[in-house]
Amino acid sequence: MTVREKEYSFLRANALSLAFGAFFLITLVGQALSGVADVNEQQVVNGLEPVSLLDYVTSSSFGVDVMENWQSEYLQFSLYIFATVWLVQRGSSESKKPGEEGPESDREQKIGRHADDDSPAWARTGGWRTAVFARSLGLLMGVLFLLTWAASSIAGWAAYNSEQLGDREDPVSYLGYLGAADFWNRSFQNWQSEMLAVGSMAVFSVYLRQRGSPESKPVGAPHTVTGQTG
Repeated sequence: MTVREKEYSFLRANALSLAFGAFFLITLVGQALSGVADVNEQQVVNGLEPVSLLDYVTSSSFGVDVMENWQSEYLQFSLYIFATVWLVQRGSSESKKPGEEGPESDREQKIGRHADDDSPAWARTGGWRTAVFARSLGLLMGVLFLLTWAASSIAGWAAYNSEQLGDREDPVSYLGYLGAADFWNRSFQNWQSEMLAVGSMAVFSVYLRQRGSPESKPVGAPHTVTGQTG
């Protein structure tokens, strides 16, 4: 296989992650450019000097907007990963079949002596390594949610106090901000949209199809079939 063929094979085999990585960077840059333009429009209206792109992307206002979005996405995936272990939706391709709730047996999960030759090493070793690896995806998503939540709360606190000082009011402590309506209003705005999206996908996949997508049942599958993908 030539170098070019290897490169093509790598791109094709990783196209989904590479494409969404590119979409992420494009939208992040778009957010930064549109955000600084919006801020500068307000600066001009108020008779103030415009801010540079660097000043804007290192500001608390930009940071809180980015972190709030990130933490709501990780919350969505964390809850969905853990919820789908125990909860089912009959007819949905996003759900296990009714009656299969729970973490399943070691045989079904190919753990320990039931592991295949090419199973990950930590799936075969047993003990705490297998216990951690068996929950590693949910744990990572949960940790990422907590980290992005902490980052968004700190950035939100800084932005809130900046507004307080601008209005010639006293700044609040970090703990004071965590109890403020501004913080929870921002949080619930982001969280509710994620819950709506996940719930809608689980229900819509019962009755609607997308040919060729693993997120959908085969086009001709009955509506009552659960956990089957196309």
